[in-house]
Amino acid sequence: MEASVRDPAATELDRPAGVAGLFAAAVFASAALVFTVEPMVAKLVLPLLGGSSAVWNTSLAFFQAALLVGYLYAHLLQRVGSLRSQAFIHGAVLIAAAVVLPLRISQVFGEPGAAPPALWLLGVLVLSIGAPFAALSATAPLVQAWYARSRPNDFGARNPYVLYAASNLGSLLALLAYPVIIEPNLRLETQTFAWSLGYGAFAVLMAAVAVVAWRASGSPSIHEKAADDEQPTPWSERLIWVALAALPSSLMLGVTTYITADVGSAPFLWVAPLALYLLSFIIAFQARPLISRNGALMFQGFAAIGCFYTLGMPIGVYALQILLHLAAFFFTALICHQALVARRPPPSRLTEFYLLMSLGGVIGGGFNAFVAPIIFNTVLEYPLGLVLACFARPWGHGRLSRGEIVIFLAALAACGAALLLVGPKGPTLEVKLLAGAAVVGGFLLRDRAWAFLTLCILLMVIGQKTTPLSHALKTERGFFGVLRVSTIDAPELGGARFMAHGSTMHGAQAQAPEQHCHPLVYYAAPTPIGQVFGSVEARKPAISVGAIGMGTGTVAAYTRPGDSLRFFEIDPQVIAMATNPADFSYIRGCARGRIDWVLGDARMTLAHEHSNQFDILLVDAFSSDSVPAHLMTVEAMRGYLSKIKPDGVVIMHLSSRNLELMSPVAAVARAAGGVALEQFYRPTRADLLTNPSEDAIIVARTEGALSPYRSDRRWATAQSHGVRAWTDDYSDLFGALARRVDQLWRTATAPKVG
Repeated sequence: MEASVRDPAATELDRPAGVAGLFAAAVFASAALVFTVEPMVAKLVLPLLGGSSAVWNTSLAFFQAALLVGYLYAHLLQRVGSLRSQAFIHGAVLIAAAVVLPLRISQVFGEPGAAPPALWLLGVLVLSIGAPFAALSATAPLVQAWYARSRPNDFGARNPYVLYAASNLGSLLALLAYPVIIEPNLRLETQTFAWSLGYGAFAVLMAAVAVVAWRASGSPSIHEKAADDEQPTPWSERLIWVALAALPSSLMLGVTTYITADVGSAPFLWVAPLALYLLSFIIAFQARPLISRNGALMFQGFAAIGCFYTLGMPIGVYALQILLHLAAFFFTALICHQALVARRPPPSRLTEFYLLMSLGGVIGGGFNAFVAPIIFNTVLEYPLGLVLACFARPWGHGRLSRGEIVIFLAALAACGAALLLVGPKGPTLEVKLLAGAAVVGGFLLRDRAWAFLTLCILLMVIGQKTTPLSHALKTERGFFGVLRVSTIDAPELGGARFMAHGSTMHGAQAQAPEQHCHPLVYYAAPTPIGQVFGSVEARKPAISVGAIGMGTGTVAAYTRPGDSLRFFEIDPQVIAMATNPADFSYIRGCARGRIDWVLGDARMTLAHEHSNQFDILLVDAFSSDSVPAHLMTVEAMRGYLSKIKPDGVVIMHLSSRNLELMSPVAAVARAAGGVALEQFYRPTRADLLTNPSEDAIIVARTEGALSPYRSDRRWATAQSHGVRAWTDDYSDLFGALARRVDQLWRTATAPKVG
């Protein structure tokens, strides 16, 4: 009988459209659960490890490894001949994985201590979410294989790979929904409970899929194989699958690290590369791709050339540079994934294909997360990935034509001339024109991989030559990022040396002997922080200070004989630089009081301190994009207030280019039982080193402790403006971003006076 003959009593789910919809719903739901739990687990870990892009990279590498485990399980499950047996086995796996639910962080490993943070985090993730994550990850290849086997005569079964687009669409929507919808509206406890319920609902959905699939398990056509299915896949082809999957995975982490370290910082910046990565999968696996391969090659050629030329070169508006790098990454990932789709095997080898594709993702992500920080001092893995990705481009057919040879030689000559003309002050107009000519030549040769790559490397060399790095005295890289000690031209200070974590300055020191011990940047005497130290020291002959965040150790310059200062710092590299007199001498040269420090996340280490200990507790951990939200919650503030003396104050330094943090902290102070004043310090003649703008809130246990500041008109009662207080269960970084954007817009559009 023809397989297309149907029982008149067949349900809607037995119809091709209904079956395809059910299978697509299962794939979509599993992907949504997977990409909802990733940021959720990161939020659960935050109070234990602190905020860092390295935490995200390590977590992402773990999730890629768990995905590989899920794909391996799905592949091995296909060796079970009976589809009904597969369904029973998978049902048992889903139930067994639910043992760790409701979702929570495992306490088996305790708190992160002497062990490397990456190893501690990996262990915690394995025990907390590894089993359900791997079980969910198996859904995409497993359901596609079931669909191809159980509905062999449906049109969609001939190309079940299109269901992978549904998987990545679910991933993308969940990824974008978390910071915008879920995090601002649901407490963390509610999120974890809802996710656990969602896992149960998904198990029920999978049961329905299994029922529909095994109805066809007796059909002879299920076990029939086409002749081309019997042909073995050569290992060279398998290695190409792995390589084409590894490159986009590596580039995703590489572009995130590079942008946050060397271009500019912005909250949620890690979301953009991952979202674009998923979007490239969606487009590549569509039956009719939104962007054709030729279109992707054309756009990637232009973006990649510009990206190579501007590597390490500030172009004024960092947002434009970020967009350029993101565009280059997206189209590079797209051409790699489209090349994967073009090489996909028949449906009978579907799970093997996904397994090797996942292996490539693990190799690429693992290299960036664990190997690159050890072997590279800078984010070298990013340009290296871009270079290797050029090999995924077309190599052309035959030798270069006469016209192509002329274009190639002209571009080479332009590169050589540009290198000869580069001066110590950067690119001149002539250099820019010559580089532009080389860019055009590279774009015209975009279908010749080796010629394109040659010109891209030369353009990268030109870009590096036009931005000499002689001012960088030291560069070190560790788990928490890239730290640089550099010099800056400041004649009035005899020059200055500063520490930068990526694009964020963490302190500076004058080199002139008479100004060597003067606090600079956000600790300068006129700033709110300087005002508080001046006020407290004027009233007390000896004080005890706690400081969350060491930076260059600038605050040590305020200590007097009899004073004590304890730093709470999570990054050992920061401690090494700040305590090395060859780098900065605030701590081991300028300080006159007793200085010590504690390594670890401040929430945990501060909890071990005595109550009523500090006259001043400075919390300075909110610069740039790495905003550890767990340090500005109601629970954290209660801890701070318990550690200060009855007349002591907590200083919250909240200056940020991207987030409006004053309102939630004002709400936090009130909810924690404290009283707070705020100051938006805007000097008439601002100077980055000696008199910068600064936003700060001071919090005390009693109104009397703030009386010395009430008479100062620069301080005003802190206002929450109706913003909800953040807790360990609730925070809203997206809302803070939106308020900051609104502030910048109002400032830019305000009518000018005078």
